[in-house]
Amino acid sequence: MADNPGKFEEFGRKVDARVQQFTPRLEEEVKKIIAYLNDEVVPKVRQDSSEAVRAVAEQLRRLADHLERR
Repeated sequence: MADNPGKFEEFGRKVDARVQQFTPRLEEEVKKIIAYLNDEVVPKVRQDSSEAVRAVAEQLRRLADHLERR
């Protein structure tokens, strides 16, 4: 390619054209992924996190009761 700089520019144009071809589809897929994360993953993580905190709080309450009895 060093001996023919026009080939490199042509290659760059072809790559750019292909990227532009797939950009709308890629943007749509990214939107779907973001919606899935917001609608499915985040609420589940929040629910599981609050349940975990409640479980830890219960264990700490039991530990405090145990320490009081001693």
